[in-house]
Amino acid sequence: MQHKKILRTIETVASKKFSSEKELLTEVLNLIVKDDQFSVTGGRLWKLDTQLKAYRLVYQLGNVQHIEDDFILKVDDYPVFNIITRERTVLANETNQQLIEKGIFRYSASGIGYKTKIDGKYLYQYLLAVNSEEIDDDLRYTLNIVATVVTSKIKERSISDSRKNLIMDLDKAKHLIRSILPEHEYHFHNYVLFGITIPAQILGGDFYDYLKIGDDESRIAIAVGDAASKGVSAAAEAMYISGALRMASTFQMKISPMMYRMNELINKIFSDDRFASLFYCELSNDKKGICLYANAGHNPPILFSNKDKSISYLQPTGPLLGPAPHSKYDTDSMIFEKGDILIIYSDGVTEAANDDFDFYEEERLEKVIRKVTDLSPKEIALTILDDVEKFSTSNSKYQDDKTIVVIKRKDN
Repeated sequence: MQHKKILRTIETVASKKFSSEKELLTEVLNLIVKDDQFSVTGGRLWKLDTQLKAYRLVYQLGNVQHIEDDFILKVDDYPVFNIITRERTVLANETNQQLIEKGIFRYSASGIGYKTKIDGKYLYQYLLAVNSEEIDDDLRYTLNIVATVVTSKIKERSISDSRKNLIMDLDKAKHLIRSILPEHEYHFHNYVLFGITIPAQILGGDFYDYLKIGDDESRIAIAVGDAASKGVSAAAEAMYISGALRMASTFQMKISPMMYRMNELINKIFSDDRFASLFYCELSNDKKGICLYANAGHNPPILFSNKDKSISYLQPTGPLLGPAPHSKYDTDSMIFEKGDILIIYSDGVTEAANDDFDFYEEERLEKVIRKVTDLSPKEIALTILDDVEKFSTSNSKYQDDKTIVVIKRKDN
């Protein structure tokens, strides 16, 4: 599945105003069941009843036989609930005989909301369970994204009335973040790089970095990341990821194991509603222009070929960082020929919207890129940002952090 597209869809629905958490969750479940991109045939919403020590059925839809209202699942009868607490989402065979008689044989379930302690064990506030003809890891990754986004929205609702003005501290944090960002322009052998990030608020979750690999000058890594949401929590996650990458670069870790380790750390250290996308690539002074990369659910960077004037995308090689532990990340490669340009960007560029809620999108970005291929990386990045700003208008409320890193191989 196209996880970034699904992420955008769920965030759009979950950002609407709802009178209750149940209304939000049932709206999301309806979307999952009825939208063809999810391939889900039915679903149920369960809510934890702390007095009964059980999950109570609060909503259901789809092509499975109707289950009695207020049907309960005792916590002690379902060891899989403990696995959900650790893993967030599970693929499992149904063990309750009454549900099996209703035609539910295999399902995927995700924990949503805050965790509550019962008899020394933490359990999610809600469970969202679905049936599909393809109960596989791709569905598990997808439901992890859904659960993470919805959990984030639930927590935003619960604290929205208690937020305080922390302008002085935020200003200090803003200067701290600026101090660890690299210089915009960077020269590496036959490559010229230019990066820039513009937060939507005082603090942002986007970041980029140029990382020297090891102690010599023969390799460099470029990282562009996008931590979920905005503000302080996103900025903290972005700083953590950036710091972890800098540490990893000193040990010269291979890309796939490094991405795996990053995912495990984020899943363990940050709360359930935190996740991030990350594009990471490595260049060397190799004359062939080999570039190794991994893409953890980030917007596919755009590669412009100077030779045939074509455009291609560097698609994800693994899921988003955070929601799903034990995820695999492949390493792919490309060849930088003379004059080729790679544009790495965050959601805030292509998902910038105007007051009519029209998105900027990749097609418009491609048109701008084709017009500026003869310019320097700095001029390319600033031209793109200028076009995005003109499109979205400064007073549009549909804004996100914007980050662009442009890499161009020189002719000599």
